[in-house]
Amino acid sequence: MILTDKGPVRMRFQIFRASLRPVRAALFSLLLCLAAAPAVVEAKPPLRDVAEIDDSLMAIAIADEIRKTCDDISARMIRALSTINGLKSRARELGYSDAEIENYVTSKSEKRRMRAKATAYLQAQGVADRSPESLCRFGAAQIKSETEIGRLLR
Repeated sequence: MILTDKGPVRMRFQIFRASLRPVRAALFSLLLCLAAAPAVVEAKPPLRDVAEIDDSLMAIAIADEIRKTCDDISARMIRALSTINGLKSRARELGYSDAEIENYVTSKSEKRRMRAKATAYLQAQGVADRSPESLCRFGAAQIKSETEIGRLLR
């Protein structure tokens, strides 16, 4: 039933094309979702592997150890709490949930790992076996040099 003026064929094509609108819209939506999927599926590294968080937490732990060991050195508690809150905020900005952050800071295995990391750092800085004398000397030097650890102490 094809005519030379192409009337019925053209009409059928227009009907067919109109019937594809919902399908095209669904395909377009699917393509948009697939394009965004890599950002959603991309896994975050564990917080222990985020250096800015892990290293700052280690500095807080070392400063706390110095504060507890050395009678003539005390903590700047407000600064320490501000630093901790800043680390939490940064972790949230990086996409970590409050539960992930809490698990990281309360995990016994993470605490053991952090203790070993801090011990290795202190040994590399010349602190012998965490002896009170060398730890206090190290703390005083950190305060004088205004390092990340030193800014948490006075």
